[in-house]
Amino acid sequence: MKNLIRALSLVLIDSFVLLYIVHRLNTAQGYTGENTITVYNWGDYIDPELLDQFEDETGIKVIYETFDSNEAMLTKIEQGGTSYDIAVPSEYMIDKMKQEDLLLPIDHAQLPNLKNIDPRFLNLAFDENNEYSIPYFWGTVGILYHPDKVSDEIDFKQWDDLWHPSLKNDVLLVDGAREVIGFGLNSLEYSLNETDKARLLEAKNKLDTLTPNIKAIVGDEIKLLMQNNEAAVAVLWSGTAQDAMWENESLEYMVPEEGSNLWFDNMVIPKTTKNKEAAHQFINFMLDPKVAAQNAEYVGYSTPNKAALPHMDEETTSDERFYPDEEQTAKLEVYENLGKQMLAYYNELFLEFKMHRK
Repeated sequence: MKNLIRALSLVLIDSFVLLYIVHRLNTAQGYTGENTITVYNWGDYIDPELLDQFEDETGIKVIYETFDSNEAMLTKIEQGGTSYDIAVPSEYMIDKMKQEDLLLPIDHAQLPNLKNIDPRFLNLAFDENNEYSIPYFWGTVGILYHPDKVSDEIDFKQWDDLWHPSLKNDVLLVDGAREVIGFGLNSLEYSLNETDKARLLEAKNKLDTLTPNIKAIVGDEIKLLMQNNEAAVAVLWSGTAQDAMWENESLEYMVPEEGSNLWFDNMVIPKTTKNKEAAHQFINFMLDPKVAAQNAEYVGYSTPNKAALPHMDEETTSDERFYPDEEQTAKLEVYENLGKQMLAYYNELFLEFKMHRK
């Protein structure tokens, strides 16, 4: 028994020594709890070199975690297990997080680089005066396709082209309820923010008839599948489309004329933060024109940073498919926060649609 107690004591001593060494190593590197931030972002949504640059310039260590949906991000922040200092939700989720009192107001006085943001991306309805969020990326939802793999009868100016019989088992859909139910609504000329359950059910029933053409409903791998000619068509976000087009120049991207989603992902500071000042430093760093340009060229999505555009490839920034002008964006809809019950109904319909395929 004494030997067991002695052995356990040695294990405890060794553990304390190891923890002390780790603490000393972190301190020696200049990283302590006081100069560390945790950033919670979408997967593959920042140039890793910029994280290193931020650490070198500020002495603040970045712990970087990723999520794959707004809902997953919200759940993790609500649980409060991790003290996130920065998160990057989409517009409707920012509105929801504001309502649930999960965000801190942002001090614009600590963001001198905020002046670089294009005014048309500021003071939007989901966050008036940008009290709680700062623009990060923006884009559209549309159709990516291989022109040589689709019928000449199809130009994807209408969502209904996805139902063309020649596309049997050749269409990929991104795994998102708002996106999929959304284009179903758009195809019927209904709003993306529809709350009439009869119209929503009509859109879902129409989507059910698309089933023969659907090859798969997938996540991030949709880009690779399109690059590798695994399908003729995909419904996805503009930045993902642009990434695929860089790798496969035969691809084309189209936003149908009936309308689509204009989305925004913004940086916020959750109330879980333990380093509010460093969080502001990180946001201001990401608003630097050269930093924003490098990030946009790495990620592939459209930057709202007007001052960054001269630092980018003109061929990219002049491409109206990914940088549509105000007249074009005025025809698109931003997702609204529909409330917990209505969002649950969208998710229910989307799940039924996916089950219908099996």
